[in-house]
Amino acid sequence: MRELEFIEWIYSQGRFDPAVVPVGPGDDLAVVQVGPEGLLAGTDQVLDGVHFILGEHGPRAGGRKAMARNLSDVAAMAALPLAALATVSLPKGLSRHDAQEIYLGMREIGDVFDCPLIGGDMGSWAHPLAISVTILARPRGISPVLRSGAKPGDAICVTGHFGGAWRSPRHLLFTPRIAEARVLAGQFGLHAMIDVSDGLARDLGHVCRASGLGAQVNAAAVPVSAAAGPAGLAAALHDGEDYELLFTLSEEDANTLLDTQPLGVSVSRIGTMTPGEDMVLIDSAGRRKPLRPGGWEHQT
Repeated sequence: MRELEFIEWIYSQGRFDPAVVPVGPGDDLAVVQVGPEGLLAGTDQVLDGVHFILGEHGPRAGGRKAMARNLSDVAAMAALPLAALATVSLPKGLSRHDAQEIYLGMREIGDVFDCPLIGGDMGSWAHPLAISVTILARPRGISPVLRSGAKPGDAICVTGHFGGAWRSPRHLLFTPRIAEARVLAGQFGLHAMIDVSDGLARDLGHVCRASGLGAQVNAAAVPVSAAAGPAGLAAALHDGEDYELLFTLSEEDANTLLDTQPLGVSVSRIGTMTPGEDMVLIDSAGRRKPLRPGGWEHQT
């Protein structure tokens, strides 16, 4: 079973009253109409041996990443975190000290964004550590930015650099781009946005599918991290775990953004949204080839 196919089946089963759930499954967070502003909610997990390695990285790193992944989803919608709940399945024999370290890791990054851990559940089992966090957020004056709003001709831009995150401490120590997302959405009229966790090409594919568009990406414009090593562009496009923002906006707004660079982190334009559904990679010689949505996908 492929993760994306199963998720799409779940989407097809959803029946929501749009007056209550204006944004259902399919974005980084759902939106529930609670009060005048609405509430954003989502959940994500960290598994030992999949998203981090307990024996190598330590329990605090696992707790921090579990919270940070969810905060990155908040950034993807340009929202502000409100609170979080956590469910932790501890491997039998894990010490109290290590269990406390998991909690402290979640608190460490949650406190940075005024996101208290308000409850949850804990159990133990004869399997690896599993941490699941549910995040609650609020718009606070900025409408949630969805994956589905991209327009033909939009510039495709990204924050930061890509590739090799799993082979460096970056996938554990990243800071969710919440502040940057608020500036982008508040000042530059974003049309669509996603955080890049499963790979630049795959997550761009999510925006394309949600918006009913294609994309062309200029290979030379993709900002490749030094951690990508010899794999270079391929790692940047397909590795995942970068937790940067990918967003689309008008050509005019993109030019202003690129000229001013107001975020404190680099912003690069990597391509353009196009009519149709094809994703295309253009190399430095102008040759075009299909851009496959590689990157991470759970399979069973």
